[in-house]
Amino acid sequence: MGDRRKNAHLRRYRQIAEVLVRHGLGFIVGIVGLERFLPFPRGLLGHPTPPGGPSPPARLRMALEELGTTFIKLGQILSTRADLLPPEYQAELARLQDQAPPVPTETIRDILTEELGRPIEEVFASFDPVPLAAASIGQVHAATLRDGTEVVVKVRRPGVAEQVQEDLEILQNLAATASRHWEPAEEYDVVGLAQEFAQTLEAELDYLREGRNAERFAANFAGDKVLHVPRVYWEATTSRVLTLERIRGIKINDVLALREAQVDRALLAERAARIILQMVFEDGFFHADPHPGNFFIEPGGRIGLVDYGMVGTVDERTQQQLVDILLAVTSEDVDRIVDVLFALGVARRRATRSTLRRDLEHLFARYYGRSFEEIEIGPLLDDTLTLIRRHHLHLPPSLALLMKTVVMNEGLGRQLDPSFALTTVLIPYAQRLILRQYSPALWAKRLGRASLDAARLGVELPEQLRRIIGEVERGGLEVGMRPEGFDPLVSRLERLGNRIILGIIAAAFVNGLAVLIAVYRPPGWDQWAGAVFGMGFLFAAVLGIYLAWSILRSGRP
Repeated sequence: MGDRRKNAHLRRYRQIAEVLVRHGLGFIVGIVGLERFLPFPRGLLGHPTPPGGPSPPARLRMALEELGTTFIKLGQILSTRADLLPPEYQAELARLQDQAPPVPTETIRDILTEELGRPIEEVFASFDPVPLAAASIGQVHAATLRDGTEVVVKVRRPGVAEQVQEDLEILQNLAATASRHWEPAEEYDVVGLAQEFAQTLEAELDYLREGRNAERFAANFAGDKVLHVPRVYWEATTSRVLTLERIRGIKINDVLALREAQVDRALLAERAARIILQMVFEDGFFHADPHPGNFFIEPGGRIGLVDYGMVGTVDERTQQQLVDILLAVTSEDVDRIVDVLFALGVARRRATRSTLRRDLEHLFARYYGRSFEEIEIGPLLDDTLTLIRRHHLHLPPSLALLMKTVVMNEGLGRQLDPSFALTTVLIPYAQRLILRQYSPALWAKRLGRASLDAARLGVELPEQLRRIIGEVERGGLEVGMRPEGFDPLVSRLERLGNRIILGIIAAAFVNGLAVLIAVYRPPGWDQWAGAVFGMGFLFAAVLGIYLAWSILRSGRP
C-alpha cells in the first residue's frame, strides 16, 4: 500500500512538471524542485515558448486548468489575493472555469444510497438524473422531497477527496522546497499560504460545514424580508451530500430580464450592498463569493443567495484595524496610515517606512478634499494593494478575502446601476462600526479583560521570578538566539574564508613545488622535471583562475 501511494505521488509530480513545462512555465519547475522528474531532452529547455503565443498569465491559467480540481481552486483563490499577484494575473486566474463532465447517473444514485442509508426513492419523490451544474468537486441535481418541496441536491464526485488530499500534500512539499531556494517564496511565506489554502479547500469538501454556514446566515438574517437563505434538509445531508431548498428567480446580472420584470435596479444594487455590508460590519461573518451567479431575484424583489462553501470572518481585531484605516484616511494622517499598514501586513523583511510614506502621500493626494460619495472603492483598493506588493507586505487571508468581497460587491452594484456608489451605502455602517469600537460598553469590556490579565500577572509574577532566579543560580538558564537576519552575512563570510584558504593552498603549492625542484634531485630527475613542473604549474594556474573567476563573479548584481 505504501509503495503504491509513493508511486502515485511520483506519477503526479512528473505530471505536474510536464504540464508546467509544456505551457512554457519551466521557471516554476526550477523554483519548486521538479526538474528531477523530467528527462533531460524534455526538460526545461525542451519546450520553448512560441513567439506571439498566449501571455504568461494565460499560460498559467491553462496549466492550472489541465492539472485539475486542486489547482483550479488554487488559481481561483490566488485571483482574490491582490496583495500577492499583479492585476493581469488576477484577471486571468479569475477566468478559471470549474467545470467537469457529469458523473454517470448510476454512480450518483449509488453514492446517495450509500450516504443516506436507504434507496433514493424513499427520500425523494423525484430526482432529475440530468445535473443542473457539474463542477470538479461536485454536481447539482434538481429533486423533489416526498412532501412536494423542491430541492437541489449537491453530490461530491467519487475519488475527488482523495485526489485533493494527495495534491495538497504535494503542494505543501513544493512550497517548502521553493521557500528554501527562492527568496521571494520565503519572503511571502508560501508555506503558510499553502497551509491556509489546504484548510480552505478541505472546508469546501465538507458539505456538513457548508450546511452549517447556510444556517448561520439564516439565523443572522432571521426576520429579514430582503434576503432569502435556502433551508438545509439535514435528513438528506451528509459530508458528501447536501440537500437545500431550491431558489428560483432571475439572475442578478440578467439586466434585460430584470427590466422586463420591472425591477428597480438602483434599489436592487443598494439592497445587495446592504446585505454584504451587514455581514461584514455587523455579523462578522460574510459570504466570500458574491459573484452574480449566486444571486437570484425572486418575485417581489427578494434576493436569494446560494453557495455557502466559501465564507470569511471579521474578528474584533480586524474590525479595530478597519476603524483605524477609516480614521486615518478621513483625517488625512499619512503617518497613521503607514502604522496601520505595517500592523496589517506581514513583512518577511524590513520595509522602508519613509518610501512607503512617500508613496502613500502620492496616492492619497488624489483623494484629499473629495467627499466619500465621489470615491470609488475598487480603484482605491487596487492602488493600495499595488503599494502593499511593492513594499513586500501581504495581508492576513481574512482581510484579503474581505477586500475582494467589497470590490466584487461594488462591481455588482455598478452592473445593475452605473451611477451606484458603494461609499454612500458604506458610510452608515462605517460610522456605526466606529461608534461601536469606541463605545463605553466595549471599553468597559476591554478594561475588564485587562484587569483580569493584570491581576493574574500580579499573582503569578513572584512565582515566575523565583523560578527564573533559581535557574540562574543553578546555571540552568540559557539564552538562545536565532540569527536569521545574519544569514546573508554568514554566507558571505564563509565564501570569503573559502577563497582565502584556496589562495593559501595555491600559493603553498607553487612555493612547495619550487622548493622541491630546487632541493630534491633523485636519479633520473632531469628526465621528468619538466613534466612535473608543467603539471604543477597547470594545477596552480587552474586554482588561480578559479579563484579570480569566483571573486569577479561575486561582484555582479
